Amino acid sequence: QTKLVESGGGLVQAGGALRLSCQASGRTFSTYTMGWFRQAPGKERETVAIATGGGSTQYADFVKGRFLIFRITAKGTLYLQMNDLKPEDTAVYYCAADSTPRPNSDKMSPDEYDYWGQGTQVTVSS
Repeated sequence: QTKLVESGGGLVQAGGALRLSCQASGRTFSTYTMGWFRQAPGKERETVAIATGGGSTQYADFVKGRFLIFRITAKGTLYLQMNDLKPEDTAVYYCAADSTPRPNSDKMSPDEYDYWGQGTQVTVSS
């Protein structure tokens, strides 16, 4: 059974930090692009950051310089280090994987991802 399981969410004060983890199991995700996405109440799901199987990364403008995405392929894990958190970062954060090679895509669209975790809540208080 293919699964993605997120952990590491919680409540933190503005300016604080959290590290989210995503554990993949059930298939080899090493060549898949994986990413972190978030959805706040009443808003659409948005891309936070992605990491390709080849090691390239991309970030949404609103997290550049604050968040870092990285993966440990041998362990099947994906991480999101979140620093200098702001109240507007409050959302449910999801890990996802895209099993389809997309050489002409910037891989920043949530619609291209076919495996999703259940999400982990991140709440940043002011």
